[in-house]
Amino acid sequence: MDNPIIIACLVAVFSWWFFTGAILLAVRLCDRNSVGFRAKVTAAVSPFYLFGFCGLWYSSFASDVQSVYLAFFSALSIWGWIEFAFLTGIITGPNTTDCPRVLMPFERFIRAWGTLAYHEILLVISLLLTLKLCWGAENTFGMWTFIVLYAARVFAKLNLFFGVPRINLEFVPKALDHLKSHFKIAALNWFFPLSVTLLTFALACWIERIYALSDASDIIGFTLLA
Repeated sequence: MDNPIIIACLVAVFSWWFFTGAILLAVRLCDRNSVGFRAKVTAAVSPFYLFGFCGLWYSSFASDVQSVYLAFFSALSIWGWIEFAFLTGIITGPNTTDCPRVLMPFERFIRAWGTLAYHEILLVISLLLTLKLCWGAENTFGMWTFIVLYAARVFAKLNLFFGVPRINLEFVPKALDHLKSHFKIAALNWFFPLSVTLLTFALACWIERIYALSDASDIIGFTLLA
Protein backbone atom coordinates (compact mmCIF):
# COMPACT_ATOMS: atom_id res chain seq x y z
CA MET A 1 0.00 0.00 0.00
CA ASP A 2 1.77 3.15 -1.21
CA ASN A 3 -1.14 5.59 -1.49
CA PRO A 4 -0.21 8.50 0.82
CA ILE A 5 -3.85 9.48 1.33
CA ILE A 6 -4.89 6.02 2.53
CA ILE A 7 -1.83 5.70 4.76
CA ALA A 8 -2.42 9.14 6.30
CA CYS A 9 -6.10 8.31 6.89
CA LEU A 10 -5.19 5.08 8.65
CA VAL A 11 -2.53 6.82 10.74
CA ALA A 12 -4.94 9.59 11.76
CA VAL A 13 -7.78 7.24 12.70
CA PHE A 14 -5.58 4.74 14.53
CA SER A 15 -3.57 7.36 16.42
CA TRP A 16 -6.68 9.31 17.47
CA TRP A 17 -8.46 6.26 18.84
CA PHE A 18 -5.28 4.86 20.37
CA PHE A 19 -4.51 8.12 22.21
CA THR A 20 -8.16 8.48 23.26
CA GLY A 21 -8.32 4.91 24.54
CA ALA A 22 -5.01 5.20 26.38
CA ILE A 23 -6.06 8.46 28.06
CA LEU A 24 -9.47 7.12 29.10
CA LEU A 25 -7.91 3.93 30.47
CA ALA A 26 -5.36 5.91 32.47
CA VAL A 27 -8.09 8.23 33.75
CA ARG A 28 -10.18 5.24 34.89
CA LEU A 29 -7.21 3.87 36.81
CA CYS A 30 -6.50 7.25 38.39
CA ASP A 31 -10.18 7.70 39.24
CA ARG A 32 -9.88 4.96 41.86
CA ASN A 33 -7.13 6.79 43.73
CA SER A 34 -6.64 9.99 45.72
CA VAL A 35 -6.15 13.51 44.39
CA GLY A 36 -2.49 13.31 45.40
CA PHE A 37 -1.97 10.18 43.32
CA ARG A 38 -3.69 11.75 40.31
CA ALA A 39 -1.53 14.85 40.65
CA LYS A 40 1.65 12.76 40.76
CA VAL A 41 0.65 10.79 37.65
CA THR A 42 -0.24 14.01 35.82
CA ALA A 43 3.16 15.47 36.72
CA ALA A 44 4.91 12.24 35.71
CA VAL A 45 3.47 12.35 32.18
CA SER A 46 3.98 16.11 31.75
CA PRO A 47 7.02 15.49 29.47
CA PHE A 48 4.47 14.64 26.76
CA TYR A 49 3.38 18.28 26.94
CA LEU A 50 6.94 19.65 26.88
CA PHE A 51 8.22 17.29 24.19
CA GLY A 52 5.15 18.12 22.13
CA PHE A 53 6.24 21.74 21.86
CA CYS A 54 9.81 20.65 21.13
CA GLY A 55 8.46 18.48 18.32
CA LEU A 56 6.36 21.34 16.94
CA TRP A 57 9.35 23.66 16.94
CA TYR A 58 11.72 21.12 15.38
CA SER A 59 9.26 20.02 12.69
CA SER A 60 8.35 23.59 11.71
CA PHE A 61 11.65 24.06 9.87
CA ALA A 62 11.06 21.30 7.30
CA SER A 63 8.15 20.28 5.10
CA ASP A 64 9.15 16.69 4.30
CA VAL A 65 6.85 13.76 5.05
CA GLN A 66 8.59 12.84 8.31
CA SER A 67 8.29 16.41 9.61
CA VAL A 68 4.58 16.53 8.78
CA TYR A 69 3.94 13.37 10.78
CA LEU A 70 6.13 14.64 13.63
CA ALA A 71 4.15 17.90 13.73
CA PHE A 72 0.86 15.98 13.82
CA PHE A 73 1.91 13.69 16.66
CA SER A 74 3.47 16.59 18.56
CA ALA A 75 0.15 18.45 18.50
CA LEU A 76 -1.64 15.30 19.69
CA SER A 77 0.89 14.93 22.49
CA ILE A 78 0.24 18.47 23.74
CA TRP A 79 -3.49 18.06 23.46
CA GLY A 80 -3.45 14.64 25.10
CA TRP A 81 -1.67 15.84 28.22
CA ILE A 82 -4.01 18.81 28.63
CA GLU A 83 -7.02 16.50 28.33
CA PHE A 84 -5.51 14.03 30.81
CA ALA A 85 -4.85 16.81 33.33
CA PHE A 86 -8.46 17.92 32.94
CA LEU A 87 -10.11 14.50 33.11
CA THR A 88 -8.17 13.57 36.24
CA GLY A 89 -9.49 16.73 37.89
CA ILE A 90 -6.03 18.28 38.37
CA ILE A 91 -6.43 21.27 36.02
CA THR A 92 -10.10 22.22 35.89
CA GLY A 93 -11.49 25.35 37.55
CA PRO A 94 -12.31 26.93 40.93
CA ASN A 95 -15.98 25.88 40.86
CA THR A 96 -16.42 22.26 41.95
CA THR A 97 -20.05 22.47 43.08
CA ASP A 98 -23.20 21.28 41.37
CA CYS A 99 -25.19 23.76 39.33
CA PRO A 100 -28.57 24.79 40.83
CA ARG A 101 -31.53 23.73 38.73
CA VAL A 102 -33.00 27.21 38.21
CA LEU A 103 -30.61 29.95 37.12
CA MET A 104 -30.55 32.87 34.72
CA PRO A 105 -28.59 31.97 31.54
CA PHE A 106 -25.75 34.40 32.26
CA GLU A 107 -25.27 33.14 35.82
CA ARG A 108 -25.36 29.57 34.55
CA PHE A 109 -22.66 30.44 32.02
CA ILE A 110 -20.46 32.03 34.71
CA ARG A 111 -20.81 28.96 36.91
CA ALA A 112 -20.03 26.67 33.98
CA TRP A 113 -16.98 28.77 33.11
CA GLY A 114 -15.82 28.42 36.70
CA THR A 115 -15.71 24.64 36.35
CA LEU A 116 -13.32 24.90 33.37
CA ALA A 117 -11.46 28.17 33.86
CA TYR A 118 -7.92 26.88 34.53
CA HIS A 119 -8.28 24.27 31.80
CA GLU A 120 -9.45 26.87 29.29
CA ILE A 121 -6.65 29.27 30.23
CA LEU A 122 -4.10 26.49 29.71
CA LEU A 123 -5.62 25.72 26.31
CA VAL A 124 -5.41 29.37 25.23
CA ILE A 125 -1.80 29.66 26.46
CA SER A 126 -0.91 26.48 24.57
CA LEU A 127 -2.65 27.76 21.45
CA LEU A 128 -0.77 31.08 21.61
CA LEU A 129 2.54 29.29 22.14
CA THR A 130 1.79 27.01 19.19
CA LEU A 131 1.06 30.04 17.01
CA LYS A 132 4.27 31.69 18.22
CA LEU A 133 6.36 28.65 17.29
CA CYS A 134 4.75 27.80 13.96
CA TRP A 135 3.18 30.90 12.41
CA GLY A 136 4.86 31.64 9.09
CA ALA A 137 7.05 28.53 9.36
CA GLU A 138 7.71 26.13 6.52
CA ASN A 139 5.62 23.43 8.16
CA THR A 140 2.42 24.60 9.87
CA PHE A 141 0.47 21.33 9.96
CA GLY A 142 1.11 20.86 13.68
CA MET A 143 -0.26 24.32 14.36
CA TRP A 144 -3.38 23.66 12.30
CA THR A 145 -3.87 20.30 13.99
CA PHE A 146 -3.98 22.02 17.38
CA ILE A 147 -6.27 24.77 16.05
CA VAL A 148 -8.71 22.16 14.73
CA LEU A 149 -8.71 20.27 18.03
CA TYR A 150 -9.22 23.51 19.94
CA ALA A 151 -12.09 24.71 17.75
CA ALA A 152 -13.84 21.33 17.79
CA ARG A 153 -13.58 21.13 21.58
CA VAL A 154 -14.94 24.67 22.05
CA PHE A 155 -17.86 23.82 19.77
CA ALA A 156 -18.53 20.63 21.75
CA LYS A 157 -18.47 22.44 25.10
CA LEU A 158 -20.82 25.16 23.88
CA ASN A 159 -23.24 22.58 22.52
CA LEU A 160 -23.26 20.79 25.88
CA PHE A 161 -24.00 24.13 27.53
CA PHE A 162 -26.78 25.16 25.15
CA GLY A 163 -28.30 21.68 25.17
CA VAL A 164 -28.22 18.45 23.17
CA PRO A 165 -30.73 15.56 23.08
CA ARG A 166 -28.44 12.94 24.60
CA ILE A 167 -25.22 12.95 26.65
CA ASN A 168 -23.16 9.89 27.63
CA LEU A 169 -22.74 10.74 31.31
CA GLU A 170 -21.16 7.36 32.08
CA PHE A 171 -17.91 8.58 30.52
CA VAL A 172 -17.58 11.49 32.97
CA PRO A 173 -14.86 10.65 35.55
CA LYS A 174 -15.67 10.76 39.26
CA ALA A 175 -13.33 13.72 39.69
CA LEU A 176 -15.59 15.71 37.36
CA ASP A 177 -18.91 14.40 38.62
CA HIS A 178 -20.11 17.95 39.33
CA LEU A 179 -19.93 18.75 35.61
CA LYS A 180 -22.97 16.59 34.93
CA SER A 181 -25.22 19.18 36.56
CA HIS A 182 -23.92 21.85 34.17
CA PHE A 183 -24.88 19.89 31.04
CA LYS A 184 -28.24 20.57 29.45
CA ILE A 185 -30.50 17.96 27.90
CA ALA A 186 -32.66 19.66 25.29
CA ALA A 187 -33.64 19.68 21.65
CA LEU A 188 -30.90 20.68 19.24
CA ASN A 189 -29.84 24.24 19.92
CA TRP A 190 -29.20 27.04 17.43
CA PHE A 191 -25.42 26.67 17.74
CA PHE A 192 -25.30 23.01 16.70
CA PRO A 193 -26.03 23.50 12.96
CA LEU A 194 -23.65 26.47 12.91
CA SER A 195 -20.79 24.46 14.42
CA VAL A 196 -21.43 21.51 12.08
CA THR A 197 -21.51 23.87 9.08
CA LEU A 198 -18.19 25.49 10.04
CA LEU A 199 -16.45 22.14 10.57
CA THR A 200 -17.92 20.76 7.33
CA PHE A 201 -16.70 23.81 5.43
CA ALA A 202 -13.20 23.32 6.87
CA LEU A 203 -13.32 19.64 5.88
CA ALA A 204 -14.33 20.55 2.33
CA CYS A 205 -11.44 23.03 2.08
CA TRP A 206 -8.91 20.40 3.18
CA ILE A 207 -10.29 17.79 0.79
CA GLU A 208 -9.99 20.33 -2.03
CA ARG A 209 -6.34 20.90 -1.05
CA ILE A 210 -5.65 17.16 -1.03
CA TYR A 211 -6.64 16.78 -4.67
CA ALA A 212 -5.35 20.18 -5.83
CA LEU A 213 -1.77 19.71 -4.61
CA SER A 214 0.88 17.37 -5.95
CA ASP A 215 3.51 17.42 -3.19
CA ALA A 216 3.33 14.28 -1.03
CA SER A 217 3.97 16.08 2.26
CA ASP A 218 1.19 18.61 1.60
CA ILE A 219 -1.22 15.84 0.61
CA ILE A 220 -0.42 13.92 3.80
CA GLY A 221 -0.70 17.04 5.94
CA PHE A 222 -4.16 18.00 4.69
CA THR A 223 -5.31 14.38 4.89
CA LEU A 224 -4.30 14.27 8.55
CA LEU A 225 -6.26 17.48 9.16
CA ALA A 226 -9.32 16.14 7.35
